[in-house]
Amino acid sequence: MPRARSTKKYQQTTAPSYEEQGSGCLSGFTLVPLAVIFISAVLASLAWKTNPIATNQILETGSTVPMDEPPDSNSTGISPIFRIEVQYWADSIVEWASASSLNPNLVATIMQIESCGDPRAVSSAGAMGLFQVMPFHFTERDNSYDPETNAARGLDYLTRSLSAANGDARLAMAGYNGGIGVINRGEWTWSAQTKRYVQYGAPIYYDAVNGLETSDALNDWYSSYGVGLCRQAHQRLGLP
Repeated sequence: MPRARSTKKYQQTTAPSYEEQGSGCLSGFTLVPLAVIFISAVLASLAWKTNPIATNQILETGSTVPMDEPPDSNSTGISPIFRIEVQYWADSIVEWASASSLNPNLVATIMQIESCGDPRAVSSAGAMGLFQVMPFHFTERDNSYDPETNAARGLDYLTRSLSAANGDARLAMAGYNGGIGVINRGEWTWSAQTKRYVQYGAPIYYDAVNGLETSDALNDWYSSYGVGLCRQAHQRLGLP
């Protein structure tokens, strides 16, 4: 959940991307080795195309997360890896993400970790709603628990965090949780909570944008921290 530091945050986040030689008669002695080289080059090229994370960042946990906008950043839906409580909000997530120019899977990742889709979730620090927004982000006229209002305030902070992180979704998550000020600080200075937030959030987001059907990272988060949160959301939403 976004904490209250320097320019404290609204609760939201968005997404990352990637990048990527004459002539003459050949004798039988040179043809074979050159053919081998050629075939090797073709295979290497194919391997690169099927493994676009080659230039991505490796997390301390050993998970690989894209540094820039992922290939499917313009996706019009959310990944099936998210729990049913978050899937309940799928259409709204797509609308909110579009309005904020964010990847819907980034928005879904934030919601998953912050509230598991419970619109009435409250933290011990006072954060509220779907995106666990701190009170000072709302105006006196705002209904803090209204999903539309909560999303607007949270995703605004996420957008600013993503901008401060130069499009790096992993750093944007850290900023969303620990305050935008942590983005330009050494990770060793981050709180244990922010480190944990990124440890789970970044791999979950990576799994989502890369088309996985299930996510070990999300399952690990759920078993370690999300059981009670998601049970509460399930009941609140009246899901079967």
